[in-house]
Amino acid sequence: MESLLSLPWFDFTISGVVIGSIYALMAVGLALIFGVANLINFAHGSVFTVGSYIGWTCAVALGLPLWATVLVVAAAGGIVGALIELLAIRPLNHQSRIAPLLATIGVGLILDQIVHIIFGANPRALPVSLPNWRFSIGSGTIGAIDITIFVTGVISALALYLFLFHSKLGMAVRATAQDGDAARQMGVGINAINMTVFGIAGALGAIAGLLVGIYYNSIDPNASFEIMLKGMVAIVIGGMSNVPGAIGGGLILGLIESYGIALFGASYRDLFAFAVLLLMLLLRPNGLFARAHAREAEPMTGTFVTRAKPVRIPAWALVAGAVLIALVPALGQPYLTQVMTNALLYALAAMSLTLVAGTLGLISIGHAALLAVGAYASALLTMAGLPVALGLVLAAAITAVLGAALTYPAFRLRGHYVAIGTLAIGEIVALVILNWTSLTHGSMGLYGIPPLELFGIPLFSTNASYWFVLALVIVFALLQTRLLSSHLGRTWRAIREDTIAAETYGVASNYYKGLAFGFAGFVAGISGAVSAHQFSYINYDTFNLLTSVLILTIVILGGLGNVTGAIVAAIIVAGLPEVFRTLAEYRMLFYGMALLLLIRFRPQGLMGSD
Repeated sequence: MESLLSLPWFDFTISGVVIGSIYALMAVGLALIFGVANLINFAHGSVFTVGSYIGWTCAVALGLPLWATVLVVAAAGGIVGALIELLAIRPLNHQSRIAPLLATIGVGLILDQIVHIIFGANPRALPVSLPNWRFSIGSGTIGAIDITIFVTGVISALALYLFLFHSKLGMAVRATAQDGDAARQMGVGINAINMTVFGIAGALGAIAGLLVGIYYNSIDPNASFEIMLKGMVAIVIGGMSNVPGAIGGGLILGLIESYGIALFGASYRDLFAFAVLLLMLLLRPNGLFARAHAREAEPMTGTFVTRAKPVRIPAWALVAGAVLIALVPALGQPYLTQVMTNALLYALAAMSLTLVAGTLGLISIGHAALLAVGAYASALLTMAGLPVALGLVLAAAITAVLGAALTYPAFRLRGHYVAIGTLAIGEIVALVILNWTSLTHGSMGLYGIPPLELFGIPLFSTNASYWFVLALVIVFALLQTRLLSSHLGRTWRAIREDTIAAETYGVASNYYKGLAFGFAGFVAGISGAVSAHQFSYINYDTFNLLTSVLILTIVILGGLGNVTGAIVAAIIVAGLPEVFRTLAEYRMLFYGMALLLLIRFRPQGLMGSD
C-alpha cells in the first residue's frame, strides 16, 4: 500500500488528461459522423496520420510557427475528410448500411499506403519550439506542452460547440443527427451536411495527429489503426452519437490508461482500452452518458448480401479445376508452388469467414485472431513433444472452442457493435499473446516450430506441403458445402435474414451462432496451425488487422457465403502481388482500391452471394 501511495499520481493524472484530450478530439469526430451518417468511419485514424505528417511538413520542413501549423493541419484534415465522404461514402448511399463501413476500411488502407510511399515506413521526430519550463504543483509537475495540448483541445471543443449551437449550418447538423428523414423533408441538404460533418471530423482528427506527435516528439505511419480504436473506445464509453459524451469518454479512457500504466506497466496499456471497450459493449452499449431515448442499434445481419444468384459451376468443371490446381507442382516452379500454397491457406481462412459473414451475416473484422490461436496452440503443443498431426487436430479443436467462447459476447450485439466487438476481441487476443510472456515468449515469438509431417511422413518439401494444404481445402470445401445445403445451413440463413423472426419460430440463435463460429474456428485454426509449421516462426503480429482485412477482401471478392468464390478469390488476391512484384510497396494500395471498387460496382462478388 505504501508503495502505491508513493507513486506520482498527480503526474499520471496530468498525463491521463492530456492524452484523454487527444482521444476526445478523435472521438468527437467519430461521434459526429455516427450521429449524422450512422456510420463508424474506420478511415478516421488514417486522417489522424495524414494530419501528423502534414504537421511535420509545416513545422519541420517549412518552419512554420505552431499556430500556423495547427491551422494548416486542420484545413488539410477537413479537405481529406470531405473528400472521403464525396468519393467513397456518397456513391453508396443507396446500398446496404454495411457497405459504407467496409468502404472506410478500404479508404484507410489507401491513405496509410500513400503516407508510406511519400514519407517512408520509419517514424520521424516532430520537434516543436515550446518553453522548457514545468510548474511544481504538490508532488507533481505540469509543463508547457501539457498546457498547450489541453488548451488546443478546449479551444477545438469550444469552436465545435459554437458551430453546432450558434450557427444555422450547425443547427442543420443537429437536426439531421436527430432525424435525418424529417430534416430532409424540411429542405435540409443531407449531402452537404454529411460532407460538412466529415470535414469537421477530419479537421479534429488531423489536429489530434499533430498533438500526439508534439507530445511524444514522434510520428509513426503505422499509428492510424491504434489511435482510431482509441477514439472508438471513447465514443463507446460516452455514447456513439453523443458529442459531449465523446469528450468525457476520451478523458475517462486517458485516465484509465495512465493509471493502468502506473499499476501494471506500459505493455498493458492497449489491453485496458480494449477490455473496457468489450465491457461497455456488453453492459452498456449506449454509453455512460446516453440520452434517455438514445438510438437503438439496428440489426446488420444480412444487409450486405445481395439478391444476385450465385454462379453455379458444373461438378465436372469443379473436378477439372481441382485436377489442374493439383498439377501446379508439375510445372517445376517451386516459387509458384509456394505462392499457391499460401493462397490455399488464405482460402481456408476465407471459407471460415464467409461462413459467419455471408451465411450467418455477422461481419467479423478480427478474424485473424482465430488463425493466431490455432498457430500458437499447435506450435506450443508440438514443441512440447506431441506429433504434428495430433497438434494440428488439437489446435483446430482448441480454436473451435475458444472461437465460439471468445465471440459469444458479440452474439448479443447488433448493428455496428458486432464489427466493433469482433475487432476488440481480435485485438485482445493479440495483446494477451504479447503479454503472456511465460507461455508465448511475448514479442520474441516462437521459433523452431517442428516442420509439417503426418504420421511420420514428412510434408515439409514444397510439393508435399502444397498437396497437403490442397487436400485440406477440398475436404473442408466439400464439408462446408454439405453443411450449407442442410437444415443447419438453412437455419443459419434464416438468422441472417431476420434474427427476430427466426427466434419467434423457436430458433435458438445464440446456439446456432456458436455452432457457426465453432466450425469457422476449426477451419481457421487449421489454416493458422499449418502456417506456423510451414514458416517455423510466429509472433503476436503474424496475424494482425491487415490479415483480417485481406481475408475480408477475399470473401467480398469471391461472394459472401460462396465457398467456391472464397477459393477462387484467394488465388486471385495471392497471385495479384506476384504479377506486380516490382511494385510490392503498393500492395496494400491495390487491396484498398480493390475493396472500394468491389463494394461500389460488384458487391455480390465475382461468384455471387449465396
